[in-house]
Amino acid sequence: MHKYLNAIGFHDIASEREWYQILLESEKKFSGYDRIALDEYTDLCELRREYGNGIGISSCGFIDENDEEFRRECYFPYFSGSGVSSYADIAVEQKASSPTYIGVCEDVKLGCSIIFHIQNGMEYIKEATRGGLNKSSISITFSGLALSGKILLPVTKDAGAADKRAKDLRNRMMLMSAAKEGNPDAIESLTLDDIDTYAAVSKRIRGEDIYSIVDTHFMPAGLECDQYAILGEILNIDTIENLLTGKKLYVLTVETNELQFDVCVPVEKVIGEPAVGRRLKAQIWLQGHINF
Repeated sequence: MHKYLNAIGFHDIASEREWYQILLESEKKFSGYDRIALDEYTDLCELRREYGNGIGISSCGFIDENDEEFRRECYFPYFSGSGVSSYADIAVEQKASSPTYIGVCEDVKLGCSIIFHIQNGMEYIKEATRGGLNKSSISITFSGLALSGKILLPVTKDAGAADKRAKDLRNRMMLMSAAKEGNPDAIESLTLDDIDTYAAVSKRIRGEDIYSIVDTHFMPAGLECDQYAILGEILNIDTIENLLTGKKLYVLTVETNELQFDVCVPVEKVIGEPAVGRRLKAQIWLQGHINF
């Protein structure tokens, strides 16, 4: 996921030498630090360096107690979101190639599994050791890193349509919960709804643009399991700066398929003018912070 360093303002750093110096500086002048003993001789360590409001680089590796020297195994950019995105149950698994973790949750608002990179993997290890993973108050704050984005105009909606949509969503969530329990009537009802939706879209698409029919979407993109193509309504706009490179970044709070989270994208890589009510179309790397 090194290419997503560009999403937090490092898109003009071209040479490997420059990157090497930036990584060394981030590990020497870190602003956050976590360390866990793996065995008698080796500790797992994470060094975080913040380069702006909620953005930075995290380096994960090991420390040998003989020389106390940090040996980097991997590094990745992070962007801390705001609010709570989901209260769904979480399953966590360590990546095979690095000491980082992937989370999976199934949110009934989407009706499918959401796979994301866990930002606070070290905190997860500590909570798992203490047995704190059984708490019912666990939630997730999602955030997305985007290399570029496009701003689309909103779909015209009246108050009646919005109320009907909210009612339909509540009904669908209840049916999804019942279907997960094996209720055959709920499964049949959801199947018929999908058939009706497909028929309605197939009819409208002959004379309308797809983005006039589809208000928002959230779907997997590419070969990586934690990357998604999103189309979401912009709820809030903020601008931050990478303090090292001086690059301006948009922080856009979006709602897509009833899921809310923040997206960080370079200002100069956005086509169009963001505004509340308009829509963001982008491909994101989805990250999540588990709130214990």
